[in-house]
Amino acid sequence: MKINKAVITAAGKGQRHLPLQTLIDRDGQQKSVLSVIIEEVARAGITDTCIVVHPDDEATFRSTAGEHSGRLSFVYQHEPRGYGHAVWCAREFVRRDPFLHLIGDHLYVSRTEKGCAQRVVEAAEAESCAVSAVQATREGLLPNFGAVSGKRIQGRSDLTVIETVIEKPTPTEAEQRLIVPGLRAGYYLCFFGIHVLTPAVMDILDQELKESKDGRVPTISSALHMLAEKQRYLALEMHDYRYNLGVKYGLLNAQLAVALNGRDRDDVLGMLMEMLILREHPAGEREQQ
Repeated sequence: MKINKAVITAAGKGQRHLPLQTLIDRDGQQKSVLSVIIEEVARAGITDTCIVVHPDDEATFRSTAGEHSGRLSFVYQHEPRGYGHAVWCAREFVRRDPFLHLIGDHLYVSRTEKGCAQRVVEAAEAESCAVSAVQATREGLLPNFGAVSGKRIQGRSDLTVIETVIEKPTPTEAEQRLIVPGLRAGYYLCFFGIHVLTPAVMDILDQELKESKDGRVPTISSALHMLAEKQRYLALEMHDYRYNLGVKYGLLNAQLAVALNGRDRDDVLGMLMEMLILREHPAGEREQQ
């Protein structure tokens, strides 16, 4: 299985402006969040990328993408009908091909020389099946993520065959249905925000939307649970860092993480130390001393 396409969702309510924010990357260059995400995709060897946006946002996104804009496609989510619907909107772009999928309001910092998305793509191509990146996450954060459980692949501590997917489980649900051997007590495998999915996901979402009698839109987690029932579907455990830009101080947190992992690390540490010293010893107190 060869992965040649990527889908980035960026049309959600409260999410639309986040990829347009600016930060300083690992090399000390000023870039938009969108550019950093596109470069994450490019590190995985993919140049055919589709972004799901609100119709009013295409021009701004294309302008913000700068030199990357020429290899981008755009599809519209006309109304905020949820994450699963946003992925489904890219069905004509995906057609019958597997695809890399990232969400547009997260940044990733790898602890290895390879990018996070690159490792997920390599795992999917090697195993010839859908793969979702997951991370061991403490129980108190379950309301923020979809979570999975299943059986570890023999001889691979980082790969799990997914059997169950639950969207934002309660601690009770997690205790009953999401225990994975080898994890610390109170920790569960939660989605990291990077997936390689097969076109079967689009088929599932399409069928669920057609059969919906009350206008309800399937969640991506429910579609992935059905995928696990139909096909071999793996979770790749990551020990890297994900940063949600949509939470309070999310962009600040991501900027610090990227800076401390880049060439300006010493300068940033120096600025942080100076700020802490100034807070502990204001100018007036230093003069008195």
